[in-house]
Amino acid sequence: MDLHFDNSFVRELPPDPERRNHRRQVKNACFSFVDPTPVSSPRVVACAAEVAALLGLTPDACNTDVFAQVFGGNRLAPGMESYAACYGGHQFGNWAGQLGDGRAISLGEVTHDNQRWELQLKGAGPTPYSRTADGRAVMRSSVREFLCSEAMHHLGVPTTRALSLVATGDSVVRDMFYDGNPQPELGAVVCRVAPSFLRFGNFEIFSARQEHDVLKMLADYAITTHFPDLGKPSPTVYVEWLEEVCRRTAIMIVHWMRVGFVHGVMNTDNMSLLGLTIDYGPYGWLDNYDPNWTPNTTDAGGKRYRYGYQPQIAHWNLARFAEAIYPLVGDVEPLEAALQVYSQTFEREQRVMMAQKLGLEEHQASSDDAEAGGDEATGGDSALVEELLDVLQLIETDMTIFYRQLAKIPAEIPSTPADEPCESSDDELLAPLMDAYYAPEELTEPHRQRTLAWLRRYVARVREDGTRDGVRLARMNAVNPKYVLRNYVAQLAIDKAEQGDGSLVQELLNVMRHPYDEQPAREEYARKRPEWARHRPGCSMLSCSS
Repeated sequence: MDLHFDNSFVRELPPDPERRNHRRQVKNACFSFVDPTPVSSPRVVACAAEVAALLGLTPDACNTDVFAQVFGGNRLAPGMESYAACYGGHQFGNWAGQLGDGRAISLGEVTHDNQRWELQLKGAGPTPYSRTADGRAVMRSSVREFLCSEAMHHLGVPTTRALSLVATGDSVVRDMFYDGNPQPELGAVVCRVAPSFLRFGNFEIFSARQEHDVLKMLADYAITTHFPDLGKPSPTVYVEWLEEVCRRTAIMIVHWMRVGFVHGVMNTDNMSLLGLTIDYGPYGWLDNYDPNWTPNTTDAGGKRYRYGYQPQIAHWNLARFAEAIYPLVGDVEPLEAALQVYSQTFEREQRVMMAQKLGLEEHQASSDDAEAGGDEATGGDSALVEELLDVLQLIETDMTIFYRQLAKIPAEIPSTPADEPCESSDDELLAPLMDAYYAPEELTEPHRQRTLAWLRRYVARVREDGTRDGVRLARMNAVNPKYVLRNYVAQLAIDKAEQGDGSLVQELLNVMRHPYDEQPAREEYARKRPEWARHRPGCSMLSCSS
């Protein structure tokens, strides 16, 4: 493999002086050098060709034994300097102290086509930050991380990427639901790829320990390397940096809400400094629209990380990041002002996103409207959107299918003789949406009438724009996916992969490369969750076990 490495992170930041790989508290260091632990028989299950190309690798290179050995953790390629990063974090709202890369080992930074990509193996063995864990990962969680990383990218959601999925040939013992029933499972390693895996927690740990010299070194490195347009680090630039992190985070969350994605573990150590979706654990996509749904069994009681609360959690996490860099600024007021960038960006982008999902031209409020308040002051369509979100909860309604089918609702007034009605009948309006309902028989008459009332308001609103149905269909289909990585579909791929068959992993990778396209031969992957998957482990809720 011909990879060019320029490992700025280990070159420019302070290392842990202890080279022995044993669990410990690591002070005044950004990382610890550590090698992956070899496995018995690494085998490539799948490789993402687009990600390989980003690194300068050919498809043929991904099918070699050398590739399997390197990305299974058995050897380092020339130029690699492997390490695990030190960081802390707030987990479920509480400060957890030192966390760090407990089962992730970075291999170094590849430079290709004037871009920098950090390569990181997840499941490659213990590190000084593993605490009581073994540093390994199982096939089920690895398949989900590999597929979801690529699915999110092709959906247009800011995300880390995944190069490869390698089976190790070794068993890993896991208690999936922490209920006293540990079982051996097939081990696997995923190679994750991103410009950087820096997260809020990298800065929190040094601030909490009052290791301000290291905090400043890391902040200056991050700005110089990943935010060079901000200029030379200074107190003013640190504030501008926070603003940019807020802006990127808001945009990421809006995309999550657009496609119905629920992260499941929005701890501060799982929040990317670059505004990327990072650390795919017990995530999920909404099947039926439910803003209170969380895919995480650990969060089933409090539902802190439920779908509808993700925007607020992101803001809370950003406040923790702002607190972490306070020693570099020394003034609360500019940091508080910078945090407002998140709310401003989210509200603006969310409004634009909902207009796009509905195929509407966004109406700008006039100054008179703004002074008067009301619906027009927030863009003109907020009441329409709020009513829709209520309607979606009347009965179990598949979010992905609903928006895709809504694009087929006729809004144009057909040319008919004067004595014939030109409005769509109730049945004609509802017909495209029936497939989105999990139990159509539960659409009672009051529910039906409320849905129809909303549809008529929506049709009237579309007619205000004068957009032809074909144009609206194309617009809506460009932002409302036909295919998302539904939990039950991913579980089907996991079932096969655990039996040594990676064909469905590759098939789903190909499907998710074109999530907005009609793929007639792959309609089965666009169907709503079957009843058998409602409560099956892996198809409904998941644990943090990996």
